[in-house]
Amino acid sequence: MKTFLIILLLLIPVFGIGVYVGYYETFPLDIVKSIKNSNTSNSNLKTINDIPQNSISELISIKSYNDATLKRSQLINYIWKSDSLPEDFPYKIEKNFVSTNFQNIENLKYIEKIHITQILDVNSYPYLFIPIESNNKLIIYHHGHDGDFTLAKNYIISLINDGFSVLAFSMPLTGNNNTPIVNHPNFGKLQLSYHDDLELFASNEFSPIKLFLEPIIISLNYVDENYDFESYSMIGISGGGWTTLLSAAIDERISKSYSVAGSLPFFMRTNLQDLGDFEQRDPSLYQITNYLELYIMAGSGQDRKHIQILNKNDPCCFSVSSQPKYVDEIQKLQSLPLDFELWIDESHNEHKISTNIKKMIQISIEE
Repeated sequence: MKTFLIILLLLIPVFGIGVYVGYYETFPLDIVKSIKNSNTSNSNLKTINDIPQNSISELISIKSYNDATLKRSQLINYIWKSDSLPEDFPYKIEKNFVSTNFQNIENLKYIEKIHITQILDVNSYPYLFIPIESNNKLIIYHHGHDGDFTLAKNYIISLINDGFSVLAFSMPLTGNNNTPIVNHPNFGKLQLSYHDDLELFASNEFSPIKLFLEPIIISLNYVDENYDFESYSMIGISGGGWTTLLSAAIDERISKSYSVAGSLPFFMRTNLQDLGDFEQRDPSLYQITNYLELYIMAGSGQDRKHIQILNKNDPCCFSVSSQPKYVDEIQKLQSLPLDFELWIDESHNEHKISTNIKKMIQISIEE
């Protein structure tokens, strides 16, 4: 009886502490949650690795370059309701633009600020950086959901100082891009603040996906007309990694593309944070093609390459512990010119492009 009373007296404060932590969400609740998520993640990875190889191959309908071309045309038709990419140009170019974020750069000759306006008054303001001493290669850099491309200022400056011209973008509704108030016929006036807001405007006549990709296409039209670069490569992180994948899949002017922490096939998205915003899961888009086929389209064609880069311990999304089986299935395709690789970065525990990966990308571009 005495032993029972002692155990009971010990359990009462433990129970009380548990209730307090759960109710007020104080320490050590985060630790408990992280342990739970870690265990869940490991369980999910085991399930992923058990996917039969033949099931993956059955998801790929692209077997030839003609198949890739047809799929690309279907995507363009869905996004722009047209048989070809837009031929438009920016409505304004600010020559010799002075940016307080990019001053006293050793190898910078000038900046051009590009003004692009789109439907729903969703604007984009990419910068084109031209170096003094140039290697005649253009790198398109696309930032992610966390804000403006100026957050990658040091990376952009390092590329300029190494002789690259850089065309830098932020995602729609982020950074210095606007968040307009627009009128919806059924819902009245809405401020577009989040990517999921754009889904409300999807119709048979309009795909919001164009708002993510059109700034790149229109900017490259301007670059084509006014410069003579040897090649266009594209690098993106997070949502910018997704934009890099889609841009390279539909626009063959982009020869080499590097998508960092930007996507996984749907069958590998076992965690809630991997579902992503509207653009990552637009049903109409992914009924036309899936992520496996987007990887193929981004890396298919003469002198083209697509490298998917995932962080092993990414706290945000799209982490993997080992090489996914779909990589082998894609690399088996011998009937079309295709260069696809997947790199896993084990050097850090963040949602970022690491210094090591930046070096590897630069070596790959210069090859």
